[in-house]
Amino acid sequence: MIELVCASANPDKVVEIAALLDGVARLLPRPPEVPDVVEDADSLEGNARLKASAICAASGSAAVADDTGLEVDALGGAPGVYAARYAGEGVTYADNREKLLTELAGVAEADRTARFRTVAMVVRPDGSEIVVEGVCEGRIAFADRGDRGFGYDALFIPTDGDGRTFAEMSDAEKNEISHRGRAFVALAAALG
Repeated sequence: MIELVCASANPDKVVEIAALLDGVARLLPRPPEVPDVVEDADSLEGNARLKASAICAASGSAAVADDTGLEVDALGGAPGVYAARYAGEGVTYADNREKLLTELAGVAEADRTARFRTVAMVVRPDGSEIVVEGVCEGRIAFADRGDRGFGYDALFIPTDGDGRTFAEMSDAEKNEISHRGRAFVALAAALG
């Protein structure tokens, strides 16, 4: 089984990634001495590459990273690559959801279409890369629903689901249809 150093410092994402790669790759923790990587690329792939490359260089081992964006059609694709800091630097998940709901005030249900997009990447010490993408179409709810998950999960209702938000689903249900689930299934297949 391949070993990958996880670039993410987000414990919620690490748990999801470990579950999604179970049986294909053994996830090693990010070295604690490695500082946060500044995610200043203008694309999901760029941010994933920054993180994976930094952790690969620091650890000398293959590293896995991902970056996710939420693209809301009524907002011209915002927050997009800036989803994690939509309401500003150092904000909570709730702050970001509150800003999103404020921005969508008065927008009809039919016009609240959105998608989560995840780019997952492995960077190896020899410089080779594997890059995959996962997309989940859906819409934005009018208020938080559910208490599971993280980020925008309490607002995102996936088209492939049964009307529940990600935060109302079990981890297994979410991983089966989510953007991150799809990206890491593709990554697992690419890893062989």
